[in-house]
Amino acid sequence: MSAWAVIVETLTDEFSDIAELDQAVRVTLRLFLAALLGALLGYEREHSGKAAGVRTHMLVALGSAMFVLVPQLDGALEDAMSRVIQGVVAGVGFLCAGTILKNDHINEVKGLTTAAGIWLTAAIGMSVGMGSEATAVLGTLLGLIVLNLVPHLVDHLEKKTKE
Repeated sequence: MSAWAVIVETLTDEFSDIAELDQAVRVTLRLFLAALLGALLGYEREHSGKAAGVRTHMLVALGSAMFVLVPQLDGALEDAMSRVIQGVVAGVGFLCAGTILKNDHINEVKGLTTAAGIWLTAAIGMSVGMGSEATAVLGTLLGLIVLNLVPHLVDHLEKKTKE
């Protein structure tokens, strides 16, 4: 066998994790949807002037989707998937902790909402990766409602109580 034939055979074997067209479409759809939903949450954060914006949220959603998608496609059992999900949640928690700043001098904590948004983005990415796209879309919409409408509602209620 020639060297080129060995190289082609090795490359074909290495890239054979998505062998069927329907599987390729499913993986592509899930990864793009995870990135898109992460972008929606990230845009809201970036538009609000927060440090973790579009790219961060897209990467968290995409990474979370891949962490659950790859073992699922490889036939991981429920107990293994449970451990993967636990690991992603814990790992993203460390990432979120980096967004939280505490200022003891003025008794203020900043970044909690951004951290919670990153955590939600990871959950959305995992939902998409596991094939629960409708749940992920609903979670994204509810997250956007919390980030956009709830502050206005709280301001309105606070104004009413001051009157």
